[in-house]
Amino acid sequence: MVAYGLLALGLSSVLAIVTWSVVSDYLTSQRETSAVTVTSDNAAALRYGLYGAPQPCMPARERVECVTPSLLPGVSVQNVLNSLPSTDAAASMVYFEDHWYGASGQPNDMPPDLIQGALGGNVMQRRIEVGGQPVLAVGVPVPGRLGDAFFEWHPLTALDNTLETLKITLVGAAIATALVGLAVGRLASTLALRPLAELTRVADDVARGKLDARLQAAESDRDLGGLARSFNQTAADLERRVAADARFAGDVSHELRTPLMTMLNSMQLIQNHRAELPAAVREPVELLGDDLDRFRRLVIDLLEISRDDGGDRGSREIVVIADLVRAAADATAGRPITTVAPRAEFLMLQADKRRLERVVANLVENAEDHAGGCKGVGVEPGGLGVIITVDDAGPGIAVEDRSRIFERFGRGETSGRGRGVGLGLAIVARHVQWHQGTIHVATSPQGGARFTVELPAK
Repeated sequence: MVAYGLLALGLSSVLAIVTWSVVSDYLTSQRETSAVTVTSDNAAALRYGLYGAPQPCMPARERVECVTPSLLPGVSVQNVLNSLPSTDAAASMVYFEDHWYGASGQPNDMPPDLIQGALGGNVMQRRIEVGGQPVLAVGVPVPGRLGDAFFEWHPLTALDNTLETLKITLVGAAIATALVGLAVGRLASTLALRPLAELTRVADDVARGKLDARLQAAESDRDLGGLARSFNQTAADLERRVAADARFAGDVSHELRTPLMTMLNSMQLIQNHRAELPAAVREPVELLGDDLDRFRRLVIDLLEISRDDGGDRGSREIVVIADLVRAAADATAGRPITTVAPRAEFLMLQADKRRLERVVANLVENAEDHAGGCKGVGVEPGGLGVIITVDDAGPGIAVEDRSRIFERFGRGETSGRGRGVGLGLAIVARHVQWHQGTIHVATSPQGGARFTVELPAK
């Protein structure tokens, strides 16, 4: 766009300069020629008024004799000067027989060299200013009178106004042409980069997890068709690979559920008879129970992720956010920890109830198990519609870890947070995104970490 604008500005500027040069030179030359012609005609009329018609030269033997003219009887130089034909001249003067006569104007206003040149028999012209007005001073010799000259001032205001108007017009045309060039450049760049804009949009969709996004129109583009087809093929392969991985994780998780339930039931039976076990066996049994519980959570999380990756669209229903958050958070913590702002009591959301409950439960469970306990859950209006906050009593999360903890199997390096399997917060991020919301973590005003979820509500 800038290139088009600069090109249009350059071309229009060159054209404007050439036009200005040609037209201004032509108009100035025409004005000067006209002024000299009018002044010469008035000088001839002055000579005629003083001497009458010129006498022809008579041949006398071997040479030509010319009669020296004489003033007509009763003729006054000033009267003849005043009776000259009216022209556009602002002033007229004549230097005749060593005296100045003027209809208007003063000889002192003219350059001395112009006066001397005209008295010497040359046609002289000069642009000067008289009374703050630009004029063209013209001096011509009086015909037949050596040492006498006739002078006139011709105003240049009209010519200067014309040239000024021409200048403004050319500058305006150059600016308008540059703006048109910018508009054409923008249109051309939009048309040229439209396939790249589509490629950027689709690539962003794929990066955000929408693996079925494809480049449709770009495949027919002459320049980007090959890139579009390669991108679509890569996206299709990635979608198939992710789907296959999701099916594999789901199949493995399902296969693990039966032996896992058997082991959990057996472990429960052993724990019920813990008092009957030898002292040396009790500690290994407790460690085995902890690992089985961790294994159970891992399988449940894998099933949840595989369900999402497998294309589970869920079911939306209208829920009262405050009631849902209060029930899920308090049940997970085993005590009342939820505070709801008065204006948020009746906020509603079209949501998947199971997913939203899982978001709240995972955040509270994460605070309870890995951050010293949950200090409180808040619900208030704001952001996209409603803001849900979960504060913990831990040491907080380092800035460099705040995006990594939402990745699958991503764990913060902060003490106490490395014992999880790293899927709970990834599930939270997926479910929040499914609801077209956002989640981020920061430092709580009370210390520790604060997880903030923003969801669109009404």
